Amino acid sequence: MENNLYGLDIDKRAFQLAYFAVLMKARQYHKFILKKQPQCHIYAIAESNGINMKHLAYFGAQLDELARPVALNQMQELIATLHDAKEYGSIISVADYDWDLLHQFAAEFDVSGEMNLFDSFGIEATQQRLQELVAVGEVLAQKYEVVVTNPPYLGSSRFNDKLDAYVKEHFKDEKSDLSMVMYRQSLDSYSVHNGLVAFITTSSWMFLSSFEKLRRYIMQNKSFVSIVDFGSELFEGKVGHNVITSWITRNAQIDANLLGIRLVEYCYSRRNEKITEFHNRRNWHYVKQSNFAKIPGTPVAYWVSENVIDLFGKNKISDIASAKSGMTTTNNERFLRFWFEVEIRRIGFGYKSIDDTVDRLYKWFPFCKGGDFRRWAGNECYVVNWFNNGEEIRKAAQGASGGRLVNIDCALQKSIVWTKISSSIICLRYKNTGLFFSDAAPGLFSDDEKLMYILGLMNTKYAMKIINLINPTLNFVPGTIASIPIIDGLPCISEVKQLVKQNISLSKSDWDAFETSWDFTKHPLLRNKLTISEAYSEWEAECNTRFAQLKANEEELNRIFIDIYGLQDELTPEVEDKDVTVRKADLQRDIKSLLSYAVGCMFGRYSLDVEGLAYAGGEWDESKYVTFKPDEDNVIPITDEDYFEDDIIGRLIAWLKVVYGAETLEENLRFIADALGTSGDTARQKIRNYFLKDFFKDHCKIYQKRPIYWLYDSGRQNGFKALIYMHRYDADTSGQVRAEYLGKMEETYESEINRMQDIMDNGAGREVALAGKRKEKLQKQLHECRDYDAVLGHIALASIAIDLDDGVKVNYVKVQTAKDGKLLPILAKI
Repeated sequence: MENNLYGLDIDKRAFQLAYFAVLMKARQYHKFILKKQPQCHIYAIAESNGINMKHLAYFGAQLDELARPVALNQMQELIATLHDAKEYGSIISVADYDWDLLHQFAAEFDVSGEMNLFDSFGIEATQQRLQELVAVGEVLAQKYEVVVTNPPYLGSSRFNDKLDAYVKEHFKDEKSDLSMVMYRQSLDSYSVHNGLVAFITTSSWMFLSSFEKLRRYIMQNKSFVSIVDFGSELFEGKVGHNVITSWITRNAQIDANLLGIRLVEYCYSRRNEKITEFHNRRNWHYVKQSNFAKIPGTPVAYWVSENVIDLFGKNKISDIASAKSGMTTTNNERFLRFWFEVEIRRIGFGYKSIDDTVDRLYKWFPFCKGGDFRRWAGNECYVVNWFNNGEEIRKAAQGASGGRLVNIDCALQKSIVWTKISSSIICLRYKNTGLFFSDAAPGLFSDDEKLMYILGLMNTKYAMKIINLINPTLNFVPGTIASIPIIDGLPCISEVKQLVKQNISLSKSDWDAFETSWDFTKHPLLRNKLTISEAYSEWEAECNTRFAQLKANEEELNRIFIDIYGLQDELTPEVEDKDVTVRKADLQRDIKSLLSYAVGCMFGRYSLDVEGLAYAGGEWDESKYVTFKPDEDNVIPITDEDYFEDDIIGRLIAWLKVVYGAETLEENLRFIADALGTSGDTARQKIRNYFLKDFFKDHCKIYQKRPIYWLYDSGRQNGFKALIYMHRYDADTSGQVRAEYLGKMEETYESEINRMQDIMDNGAGREVALAGKRKEKLQKQLHECRDYDAVLGHIALASIAIDLDDGVKVNYVKVQTAKDGKLLPILAKI
């Protein structure tokens, strides 16, 4: 304790706890140690701010004429070094002064000859502070055989200005995180040659590119002794995060294997196995750290076999394809839209060259922006404003920190893209010509044949194993993908390409079966001469076949590449169902989807006579609607009871008769109602309740909070609800809803209230009770409608027009804003 143990902490309370713990540990071995008052070298960091420098003239009086000036000069330097020391703590570098001399200097002062007592006032406090500074400075200046710490995990974004400036000046290669600053300081300043430095931190230093220079420095000058890679859930209560690693570094370069103990798989329900698995030799790995330099980015991949290390001597993906980041806009709200928000004829599909976009024919162009976990094809949801070769976005991007129009020359070309940041494994998708790619969805570019082969390789377990080795952070940057080893020119290439093309086709057919695809043609449950139940059975079988085929193909690709790279002992070809990214049939989801398609037909977005979109802005073409006529005035009321023949249930029944036949209507209604699982006494009532309570919520979810069907909604009593189609909205729509539908609803409620009163006056028993209850409900609905009428009237008077190019978010607020600028909620919340 007196000669070997030293400790520092910025926080005074932490210092006190550590000091107490050390004394109690000493008391365990020596029961009289507290009486001895031993010296314990554990301190809180002392800073020199505010020390009265004039008092220094009175210290060191007992020193001789040669020693005192030296002591005074060193004390002044130490005071300067420890200014703001609590900002920096032990990352401060202190010169190796004559500490015995400084202890003597601070030990005594002499004010006996001082005539002005004011100049020496408070000198006792100064002495105490000087003694603290010397003690702390000596600890900071010494070198140690062993340095152990659990450093602060503090990213540079959370540094204050002083710490940020200090770290940037003294620790350029480690500046992004304070824990790595302390690691470098411990090795260079506190450890003797051949000494040991032991740390426990998060594991990001082992892989992140921001610490690559630090890793290279360690591997060229120091030696890792051992690493325990705990994974997550090391500490009780810390679930799902804090991936922890502890490791020991020798401050010398020696030719010896390091030991790595890998416990990362023991998390969640297996957390309690970490202790026993620590001793399991199966989790122990011995490796030369020189192997790490063979891997791009020099990750500390201690568990990797020699077989995998040797792969990095082969060709890389960058040898046959270019991996590139795409553009970021200055303002996504301004320049990006979901494709279904804007007028369809304003979108330029199928362009192959960026130069062709100067034609001014289209404003919006397809745009890849990451997306959910999905392989092979799909995730095509966005469009970007690239009118006249992007004149508006180019202008906005000039000098803007948020805008980088990089690699524009590759836009609209065939490519493979992937979601850059993911919470899952990487997934790559093929993109034909005509799409821009973004920073969130980087791309690989090459000729079509090479792209097919690369796509097959990248969607395998082999690729994920290499990515986890190079960069396991789930931030899949282009450099990581470009550095993956690849063997080209093999006999199996044609087989790989054939499997990949089939996988693309399977994935695209799945994606296009849902209406959020711009290549959607018709709902998959529309099958000639079949009931919905029969159609669903066929659809379910079709989905199962597609799913099974894709899974089999992916497993075959895994097997091919495992064999190519000789990884039979490390990987298996099996693919889990959860990682197959085409959808199986889901009865409730698919019936809700059918109802959404039916609503689209009611509004004219879809037609039973044409494939794909029939109307999404522009000129209305009546000739597209022969089999089923859409609603004439773009307003479909939703009521909680059967008040009107042309409400949404009436329209749905008419649509079902046309599509599936009148003879199977009741059967189809029951099937729909059972699939929805909503409450109600009859099939019609169950379906009505779904439209009343859940349809709009589901619509907003599917359309990612950018609904194209808008819901006029009076409030919680469900007094008035009516759907409209955004692309058919005009300045008179709110007035029309009010005059022709809300007013009619109020008249209906008044009539029903009177009818209930008649029953109450002339009826008897249960009939009277039910009438009274219903009258109370109707009165609440009527009151709600009248309040809503007043609000809707202000909006109707404003005659608000919209511009589809502005998107749903802007227009949804715009149509609810009165002339005085006040927001008056007339639509359901998104």
